[in-house]
Amino acid sequence: MRSKKLCAAVLAATLGFGFMAGAPSTEAATRAELAQISVNQKGTNFKYWNKDAKSYQALTNYVKDVTNPKSKNFIPVEDRIAVFDLDGTLICETTPSYFEWMMYLERALNDPTFTPKKEDREYAKVVKAAIDKGSLPEDMERKEAKSQASVFAGMTLPEYEAYVKKFMQTPAEGMNNLKRGDSFYLPMVEVVSYLNANKFKIFVVSGSDRQALRILTDGIMPIEKDNIIGTDVWNLASHQGDTDGLDYLYRKDDEVIRGEFTLKDVKMNKVSNIAREIGKQPVLAFGNSSGDGSMFNYTITNNKYKALAFSLLCDDTERELGNQKKADKMRASCEKYGWIPVSMRDDFKTIYGDNVTRTK
Repeated sequence: MRSKKLCAAVLAATLGFGFMAGAPSTEAATRAELAQISVNQKGTNFKYWNKDAKSYQALTNYVKDVTNPKSKNFIPVEDRIAVFDLDGTLICETTPSYFEWMMYLERALNDPTFTPKKEDREYAKVVKAAIDKGSLPEDMERKEAKSQASVFAGMTLPEYEAYVKKFMQTPAEGMNNLKRGDSFYLPMVEVVSYLNANKFKIFVVSGSDRQALRILTDGIMPIEKDNIIGTDVWNLASHQGDTDGLDYLYRKDDEVIRGEFTLKDVKMNKVSNIAREIGKQPVLAFGNSSGDGSMFNYTITNNKYKALAFSLLCDDTERELGNQKKADKMRASCEKYGWIPVSMRDDFKTIYGDNVTRTK
């Protein structure tokens, strides 16, 4: 139950990330520049794709086919639904881990204005060690989501938004001239623009926090905030305490604050959320990992329309922090299930712009 003065004080304090001093300025495409990326309806002005790539040809041939009223595969505008994962599909996920996971570690381990619960601090250390090792246990997805929700619980929505925006300004670890909030893949921003020009309704369906997703994608791509689906936490009234929402009346002096974890939006949960929140089967799906597998298969299985699923392969180890072993595993899954592989190494002319390089 915080006064507005206290909320303002907390907001001001939470913006002081200790490692920001001396951070390099970015020379990558800025958010404003990313927002200007535009591909026309015919797809004649793609800049960042190799036009002879099978994935590029599959996508553009598909869109031309299903938007042609004379084609037997024509899809009415109201049913042109495309779903995109975020991390590793639209934005980098290896600096050295997901945006929201790194922000969680900052909050739990490095933020001098915040004292986490002992169990959250200790688990954050476990997560950091796993990231440093490059191996995330299967059960970490759920446990990290619960701990992450806990360290941000009690924040008002504007406070959390300010925290996310500040963290977006931090350097993308492992890359030169790139900020975390600017680390969108230029070729994939083009895909979103191209689909939007062809009247596809575009959704982000991600394992990341829904509010963080709304902030990260805002102004970058033509995706409405209503079309963001992600991992959720409870939102509560600031004076609600433990009172059930069925028994509480929002007060004039209340603010909406973040609460505890409710649902991790990965794997089959993505399908459940798509069915509940979109209410239609997608005809296009884009992802990059096993966490997107159910979404892929749901899109292309028993669909009344022609449908495709595309999976990015993290096979670029020169321009991006790729992992060939993971890429090979995903390519094998593509062959097994009928997903279309997208080689970041071979199919993209650039990823972030040529002035963005690896630090090692």
